[in-house]
Amino acid sequence: MNRYWTLSGQPLGAWPTPEAFELREAPMPEPQAGQALTRTIYVSLDPYQWGYKKRGVEPAGAPCHARTVAQVVESRMDGFAPGDLVFDTNGWADYGLMGEGVWRPTYMVPRKLDPAQGRISQAVGVLGMLGLTAYAGMILMGDPKPGETTVVSAASGGVGQIAGQLARLRGARVVGIAGREAKCKFVTGELGFDACVSHLSPTLADDLAAACPNGVDVYFENVGGACFAAVLPLFHQGARMTICGLIAHYGESGDARAALMAKGEGVFKARGVAVRDLFVGDHIAHHDEMLRAVAPKVASGEIRYREDIRQGLETIPACFAEMLRGDNFGKMLVQVGPDPTVGQVT
Repeated sequence: MNRYWTLSGQPLGAWPTPEAFELREAPMPEPQAGQALTRTIYVSLDPYQWGYKKRGVEPAGAPCHARTVAQVVESRMDGFAPGDLVFDTNGWADYGLMGEGVWRPTYMVPRKLDPAQGRISQAVGVLGMLGLTAYAGMILMGDPKPGETTVVSAASGGVGQIAGQLARLRGARVVGIAGREAKCKFVTGELGFDACVSHLSPTLADDLAAACPNGVDVYFENVGGACFAAVLPLFHQGARMTICGLIAHYGESGDARAALMAKGEGVFKARGVAVRDLFVGDHIAHHDEMLRAVAPKVASGEIRYREDIRQGLETIPACFAEMLRGDNFGKMLVQVGPDPTVGQVT
């Protein structure tokens, strides 16, 4: 039998509750021609998944969508054999099918993984679409220059920690916005940001202004809300802003981006701030370019990367809610099956 989480059919509120999800069992899927059965090892939990659920993107009754690292059990799919380690989209499930006729976002194409490139969990993190998101939003869109000031919100999270380090490697002065003190210390101590302020501070706007005495040239937006309000008056003429996420608004109704643009309109026009939306699916052609730029630096330690790995399929809904609240520390993953590479790759 295959265990998986699906939406229970209860109305979805602003934020996920235990009642929103149901753990089910079903017969093990059987691969048809052009398909492979895979065993899930790691499930990636990301903010965008809540938007998928609220918008009804996922097929009804199907496992909740997520990017996964898995191992092929049985294959009728060219190019994949039992034992292969793969990136796929099994979702919140012990097992899943990949290949022809299997629903997935069009840009999330299954691929083989090479453990020699790094820990296989990194395929849904720094060496996967998370890394591509950071690379596209910071390097391709933000284009930080030496000496410029770059601000990254959710700086200790999966995307934020990579985006900020990429700016630092470009020679920019990098300021993070994170939460509790331990996260801020991690951002400056481990990731090498020049400064980090807490969004929990009642004086966030003043704290950020003090950390950015020369204003802000590049802003990588993951949060919105008070973080955006603190950055807005600090934009330089010709600044660049990448909107990767607006997690502070995911529980709200209405168009959060439109509200943000309306709030910033006067400053954007007066100072010529270029605002661009980031959708990683538009940058798939740059994935190999990202790997060439990022993977060697991760291997050498020039880029640090922290994962928050929890254990057990049963924990996924609680971990998902925790991630959306910002209570995780690093890229949130849940390990649901044994990793055959443990002990082989450092």
